[in-house]
Amino acid sequence: MRLLMKEQNNIENNNIPKHWQLKKLGEVCKTTSGGTPSRKNPAYFTGSIPWIKSGELNHNIILDSEEKITDEALNTSSAKIFPKGILLIALYGATVGKLAFLGIDAATNQAVCGIFKNKSIELKFLYYFLFYKRPSLVNESFGGAQPNISQTILKNLFIPIPPFEEQLSIVSKIEELFSELDKGIEFLKTAQQQLKTYRQTVLKWAFEGKLTNKNVKEGELPEWWNWKELKEITSVLGDGLHGTPKYSETGDYFFINGNNLSDGKIEIKENTKRVAFEEYEKYKKPLNEKSILVSINGTLGNTAFFNNEKIILGKSACYFNVMDKIDKHYIRYFITSNSFVVYANKIATGSTIKNIGLKAMREFKVPTPPTLEEQNKIVQELESKLTVCDKLEETINQNLQQAEMLRQSILKRAFEGRLI
Repeated sequence: MRLLMKEQNNIENNNIPKHWQLKKLGEVCKTTSGGTPSRKNPAYFTGSIPWIKSGELNHNIILDSEEKITDEALNTSSAKIFPKGILLIALYGATVGKLAFLGIDAATNQAVCGIFKNKSIELKFLYYFLFYKRPSLVNESFGGAQPNISQTILKNLFIPIPPFEEQLSIVSKIEELFSELDKGIEFLKTAQQQLKTYRQTVLKWAFEGKLTNKNVKEGELPEWWNWKELKEITSVLGDGLHGTPKYSETGDYFFINGNNLSDGKIEIKENTKRVAFEEYEKYKKPLNEKSILVSINGTLGNTAFFNNEKIILGKSACYFNVMDKIDKHYIRYFITSNSFVVYANKIATGSTIKNIGLKAMREFKVPTPPTLEEQNKIVQELESKLTVCDKLEETINQNLQQAEMLRQSILKRAFEGRLI
């Protein structure tokens, strides 16, 4: 509770308006959590009483529940009916600090705390304060695999409380500013989606020959291009080790899989396992400066070039070495296009974890200009256009981050009495 208490002391020392009060949440509102009927009796979960779990709280108004319980389940557990209109806050797990209003009468499990109405505080005012404090509550949570905050922590949370009418004015101003902010965020996210669409359009044009040839008929390739299967333009195509190597904490080589391939580069992560030279010698593949790696198990289509990294491959990554008259960048860009996505999803096996076999990879067809020069030119055109996209996307991401910072700034001003 040290961090939270430090923040609470800061509130006390802040120059909040003199006519405001500073009270603990437990002093102004009644709080209590719900309960879970025994899962050993499936009949308890065949009723009509809405039963809310913490995962259903997402700063929303809850009008229904994923599960419903019976009157008997209610009577034989600590679950209880909460009235419509109360504020809910999640106490356990990844949802710690998430909020929702009940739009119906409903029960909850023990991971959800209900905060009841009080004449001295507007629940929406409290909602926005708890929303503002959520990062602190998350930091305050404990419990390892199942982080949680106790009702004690919640009840001891100091709340700056202005007169009731002023609370309403603050809530109104917050919602006005948030509405404008949300419009801006929606615009940025729309632009983000449009950029993704434009990227794929540029890739489509490139591999239809339209970036480098003016007179290309729709649905046709330039007459001198050919469709070639990967096996026709590669000297070798295989996958990684089907098994587990002998790991070594001090080994100089890394055992990588498809999740280590990212935007053209091999990414060594903190949890990437190491192996010694002897294991590398057993399982090394004929990788060189013409090698392309592709994830073919789980997440499909992640790509990377081999750049002399000290690695051995796992089975979720395949590799192939393109021939001398083929630009490896041209091939990688085609694999990042929708053409590969459609092909991979159509040909992949497995219901939960998707997998593309080596046969399917060898038979994947690539629209191929006959000269290395034309392939190079297409790559240059692509990189020119996609670099602009990257810069725009970076700007959008920065603006989205600033928007969330602005949201917190609005709330900070509100609860210091400086918003209205």
